[in-house]
Amino acid sequence: MRATPIALTVNGAPRETFAETLAELVASEELGQVRIATAVNGAFVAARVRGEHRLQAGDRVEIVSARQGG
Repeated sequence: MRATPIALTVNGAPRETFAETLAELVASEELGQVRIATAVNGAFVAARVRGEHRLQAGDRVEIVSARQGG
């Protein structure tokens, strides 16, 4: 975690976070075992590399989960 927060956008809403990586940000969302997909600045980020993907101030993050139904 960072010592000071950075400002970014998560799912269209402004947010401040101490997370350094996308994995830390996802963990802070308390999604439990929900399977999700992530993108940063419009580019897909696979689950296996979220821990390596460092967040920068101003990033636009999308976190989406699959929905069941019809």
